[in-house]
Amino acid sequence: MACTTILVGKNASNDRSTMIARTDDGHFDVKKLVVVNPDKQPRKYKSVISHVEIELPDNPMRYTACPNVDRKNGIWAATGINAANVGMTATETITSNPRVLAADPLVEYREARGRAKAVPGGIGEEDIVVLVLPYIRSAREGVERLGALLERYGTYESNGIAFNDENEVWWLETIGGHHWMARRIPDDVCVVNPNQFGMDAFDLEDAFGARQAHLCSGDLREFIADNHLDLNQGGVFNPRDVFGSHAYRDHIYNTPRAWYMLRSLAPYSHRWDGENADYTPECDNLPWALVPDRKVTAEAVKEILSSHYQGTPFNPYSSQDSGRRGMYRSIGINRTGVTSICQIRTGVPEAIKGIEWICFGSTTFDAILPVYTNVERMPTYLSNVTLDASTENFYWGSRLIGALADHSYAECIQHIERYQDAVATKGRRLIREYDRRMTESGDFSLAARANEDLAKMAREQTADTLNKVLLASSEGMRNGYNRSDN
Repeated sequence: MACTTILVGKNASNDRSTMIARTDDGHFDVKKLVVVNPDKQPRKYKSVISHVEIELPDNPMRYTACPNVDRKNGIWAATGINAANVGMTATETITSNPRVLAADPLVEYREARGRAKAVPGGIGEEDIVVLVLPYIRSAREGVERLGALLERYGTYESNGIAFNDENEVWWLETIGGHHWMARRIPDDVCVVNPNQFGMDAFDLEDAFGARQAHLCSGDLREFIADNHLDLNQGGVFNPRDVFGSHAYRDHIYNTPRAWYMLRSLAPYSHRWDGENADYTPECDNLPWALVPDRKVTAEAVKEILSSHYQGTPFNPYSSQDSGRRGMYRSIGINRTGVTSICQIRTGVPEAIKGIEWICFGSTTFDAILPVYTNVERMPTYLSNVTLDASTENFYWGSRLIGALADHSYAECIQHIERYQDAVATKGRRLIREYDRRMTESGDFSLAARANEDLAKMAREQTADTLNKVLLASSEGMRNGYNRSDN
């Protein structure tokens, strides 16, 4: 599944919170935001796609999730924050290469044939959040639990997974069927990852020594050496060159997104455009992480994940055709199901540290809404989503706005910008007000009421914007005709 990820360390954010964010770019998957209470968590899990069966512990925590409404292909929980204020997003589909996949093949389901019994596959995006998030109390524990599952059961796809808690952000990338490596993100940096193997540095000495900021599968050194995977020169270990890809399709589909995200995060400290640019949209050596030029907010993360290369010759909505319009895959794409920012805050009571910012549909056109995660249920406007289009929930309201506004971009963009600003502003205002009320009273059950107020506000703003873009799109229909046109 094609996705785009941004990670923000606590010293890189404006309020010392950690953030992990991802667009979940499926094929118009219908999504909802729910709370999974411990009595609803399975004790024996079976994957729909790979048929693998896994026994789960008896002590799950409550957690939020953004599953598919249609369960024919499994849960696909996507993202969430648990009761211990640990966030997780899974997964970013990444690339690999034939050398790695030949040495450690992906673990794919094999159907029964003749006398041969069916053979289960490994775990994948369908499964990972459900298997990990309810059982971890820190970001590091998330890496360790997922790493153990990968080594035991394997995976049938190449993926990147992010975890965060109040103090740390960790990123794990799978390597072949059973191997993996993970890094603790430095507190002062942001990381960007667009469907490629991302890490461009890794300290093997730390991973096999103190294990402070680097973790990996136990035999990774031998795996690299035995299969002659190290392509690096001069003794510098770059895992992207060892485990990743540098295909032409990356230069069209993946690396331009990384270039634009980095350009947005550090517009002044590097040159991104022109003949003397430090980096171009098709560079193979774009940095995976950098210190942003200014502190990063949740709204800034959402804006970056809404990108369609505005301000560049590659913008598909530009009225000026440079011959390069639309040549690169945008970040904000039509088939996004859900985008989330898992934010774990500091300086507030434990019960309200977790905030999940949720946006359904194409990020270019839709608004992002913050909600408290330490609740027993989500408002029906976010959770009661049907497979049929409707104006009764945030998912379909967002999808309808995007589909209408895309075809009348120039006429609708002002309505979209006002909508996005209104939901973000009113959402922050409500969070600030309820933070104050809960901190002063000690009554954290008010978080549920806060979420209802947030959902009510989002519903009002979405309905108003849908009315406006529907009118603007209707006025631009090709069969429009006035008597004065004669």
